[in-house]
Amino acid sequence: MTTEPLVRAERVWKRFGDHHVLRGIDLDVRPGEVVCLLGPSGSGKTTFLRCINHLEKIDAGRLYVSGELMGYRRRNGRVEELPERDVARQRAGVGMVFQQFNLFSHMTALQNVTEAPVRVQRRARPDAEKQARELLARVGLADKAGHYPAELSGGQQQRVAIARAMAMRPRLLLFDEPTSALDPELVGEVLDVMRDLARDGMTMVVVTHEMGFAREVADRVVFMDQGVIVESGAPAEVFDEPRSPRTRAFLANVR
Repeated sequence: MTTEPLVRAERVWKRFGDHHVLRGIDLDVRPGEVVCLLGPSGSGKTTFLRCINHLEKIDAGRLYVSGELMGYRRRNGRVEELPERDVARQRAGVGMVFQQFNLFSHMTALQNVTEAPVRVQRRARPDAEKQARELLARVGLADKAGHYPAELSGGQQQRVAIARAMAMRPRLLLFDEPTSALDPELVGEVLDVMRDLARDGMTMVVVTHEMGFAREVADRVVFMDQGVIVESGAPAEVFDEPRSPRTRAFLANVR
């Protein structure tokens, strides 16, 4: 890992109406690092993830990806929001995998993985399809390329969604509780794909309640509560010797 962060959050605030969801988040993520965000529901984890790729607009602070201010630019001494086409260009380098798979139901697995590179990156369809088949093979679904989402299990759909995110050749992958919508017996197949990505050096920020995965795969675990980072450190530190009483209480409950 290099010392320069791929993601840098500086005093990030976000509110919905009068409710402050994020309260001054500071966080760096280095290239090749896997960071798992833990915390109770409503702690701001998903909102922070969505702010990284500007699906949610921050109210204060700064968020950078690869040194570029996400969603904004400086002009004449002021910060102004980027046009949507420029935001889309920024997002192309940040893949996101959601709780719900969000696949196009009228498209096959192959078409789901092929569509964005062709439409957004203007890549030739034969090249995009070749890559899509390689990615489906990588997630163990080479034989499902012609299947529609309704013909796939939840775990298979989520693996197609991961392949789709990878098809854009992102620098960074964001995972928002990618196993929460799955039956328990299907969770492992998705986590195995994520383990492989981590081993290959993909930079990942993962919101998860899978404590075993976080302990095994994360380089760093970040515990959030009520919109702030309560504790951050190596998995062994946070899980085995948490400093904060709030972290200890949370871990005691989820165990």
